[in-house]
Amino acid sequence: MDAFTTLTGQVLVLPEENIDTDQIIPARFLTATSFEGMGDHAFADWRYDREGQAVPGCVLNEPRAAQSPILVAGRNFGCGSSREHAPRALLGFGFRVVISSEIADIFRGNSQNVGLLPVVLPEAVHTRLLAMDGEELTVDLEACEVRTPGGERHAFEIDGFARYCLLNGMDRLDFLLAQDQTITRYEERHERQDSAAAG
Repeated sequence: MDAFTTLTGQVLVLPEENIDTDQIIPARFLTATSFEGMGDHAFADWRYDREGQAVPGCVLNEPRAAQSPILVAGRNFGCGSSREHAPRALLGFGFRVVISSEIADIFRGNSQNVGLLPVVLPEAVHTRLLAMDGEELTVDLEACEVRTPGGERHAFEIDGFARYCLLNGMDRLDFLLAQDQTITRYEERHERQDSAAAG
């Protein structure tokens, strides 16, 4: 997983509200045994018709979509099922950040664990960002703020453990594995204490 510190990039806006995980990655693509190539199917039913042809006018089919690492989406983003495939598909498509005024809790947790940064901002700020399609934003995880070209700074909150893992490019398992020596020392110390107490 790539570490996330600060990202400056173009914004892609999807203003629709209540975008659920089945819209992000339709259920028929969940049979894969690997997440590789999952981004090819992100928003598949929005991007392609029944014959597999690109839908004219869909912003996700525009060349700039693949060059936009920041998605500003409508309220209540990522609702629906708990599938981890949804943030994986967004990452595979090229997004590193999702900004909304409301992001579903399970989706937010899954996103943080795979390297996609979910940012929740107040509704008034979010409304302004929805009007910034194609503009650049800076998302600074170290400072926990979003900065606009005009100099505005908007603070956001994130769980401390999730922030640590994202900054260091690790998921929860990576974090636990990194503590292997500490855990081993702890266990050995308590084994000695137990032995001494028994003796």
